[in-house]
This record gives sequence, structure tokens and C-alpha cells, in this order.
Amino acid sequence: MSMHGGGQSTLEYYPCRYGNSRVLFRGPRRPLDGAYVAFVGATETYGRFIETPFPKLVEDAVAVSCVNFGAVNAGVDLYLNDPAVLDLITQAEVKVVQIMGAQNMANRYYAVHPRRNDRFLRASDRLEELYPEVDFTEFHFVRHMLGRLQEVSEERFAIIVDELRLAWVARMKQLLTQIHGQVVLLWFAGSPPPQDDLPDLGQDPLFITRDMIETLQPRVTKVVEVLPSAAAREDGTTGMVYSDFESYAAQELQGPRAHQEAASKLAQVLAPMLGRAAPPD
Repeated sequence: MSMHGGGQSTLEYYPCRYGNSRVLFRGPRRPLDGAYVAFVGATETYGRFIETPFPKLVEDAVAVSCVNFGAVNAGVDLYLNDPAVLDLITQAEVKVVQIMGAQNMANRYYAVHPRRNDRFLRASDRLEELYPEVDFTEFHFVRHMLGRLQEVSEERFAIIVDELRLAWVARMKQLLTQIHGQVVLLWFAGSPPPQDDLPDLGQDPLFITRDMIETLQPRVTKVVEVLPSAAAREDGTTGMVYSDFESYAAQELQGPRAHQEAASKLAQVLAPMLGRAAPPD
């Protein structure tokens, strides 16, 4: 039984692999033997709890195959460490890269799982020295670990945030250099990129500021910012498909109307890049 806005069923994502990658992406599998647009990103791009996520809506609008390379809780490392997928992304006519959080990457303070980037693997000697009073064996997820470190010491936590931000900008530059060509950088979140440096663990994409995005602008064709309308915010989880156990996670994500708004804005940008007439707004 499929449920919208709560219930006991889960959505069928038709997971599939591309090339020799070990990562399961959202299906149905799209053709790669002609022109296509590659969508790179985390949970929103994947479309968790969404029957028709924005990559598929864009495909319908521009009549070009749109390949969803999004992965739940993905960080930049997932793509940089997967040559098979990176090659397929590079071959796309246009690449849409969702801005992902800075926390789900390996760095000088901790390591994450190579495919499930939200999974905390281990602390480095540097982090154990910075937080000698913390037992890192109790953590399985990055955000849980970061929340604990912030509670223990805001001052020391700021050092980690600075490292994550520097690492994120460097990895994003590396990714954008490798995929080159026409690239659209997408901010798809509930609020605009923050101007300040104050870390807020409740915000996604985590730790990303407007200055960080502006640093990347010379390397992309266009930056697209999509914020949900008042109507999309009022919808809440209406139209999303999730079980009762998943209700909290669903509340943290954008709903179907927000995905439609993102697709509409992206289609207007992508159509001329693909040599097509822009669809009605």
C-alpha cells in the first residue's frame, strides 16, 4: 500500500548501476547512447520520498534524457572516488551539480565511508588530540559526531568547520575541473546560502556559505538558486511517500511542489544550453 504523507509503505526507486560503479543510483536506468544531462547531488537530487524528482521532471520538460546520479547523503568524495561515474558525468551535454554539504567528506580530522558518505569511519590522530575527552568509537554517523563535538567545545569545533570548508572548496574545484563543459551549479534548499560563518547543524547543505559558492562561479556556466515558494512550504510532506518510521526524515526534505519549482527553473536554464526552445514557465 502506497501512502502519501505517512503510512506503512516505501517508494520504489528502481535502483540501478551505471558502468562499473558500485553505487546504486535512482532508476529507472536512463539511456547513455545519445545526448543526456547528468544530475549530480545528494538526497534532494536522488528524490528520496518523491515519486517524480526534479531530474525526471526536467527530462519531461526539455525532451532530453536526464540521468540521475544523485545519491542519498552523498558528498563530493563519492564522485571523485568513482572514475566510472565521473567519466559518464563528463560525457553529458550539460551537468547539473547540486551543492552538497561539507560534512560528508574525508578530511584531516575524520574519514567517511567511500559510498555512504554520511557514515563515520574513524577519527584521525589530529582529531583525537583536539578532543582527548571524546570516545569516537560510539559514533556511526558524521552529523551525530559533529553535534557532540560542538557541544563539548564551540571553539575547537570552529577549527573543524574551517577545515571542512577549505576541503569542500578544494574538492569542488577538482570536481568541476574534471567534468568541465557546461555546468549548472544548483542551490536547492529551504533558505538562501548564509552570509555568516556561524555553523548551524540544522541547516543543509551543511557549512556552505555564499562566499564559498561565489568562489566557484568562474568554473561553472551558471549558478541557479531554488528556494521553495510559500505554497511549497505550506504543503509540507503532502504528496511524499514514506513510512511512519521515516516521517522525521521526510519533514527535513523538499516536497513534490518544491521539486516542480526546481524543475521549472532548471528547464528554463537548460533548454537553450541544449539547443531547445525554453518550455512555458
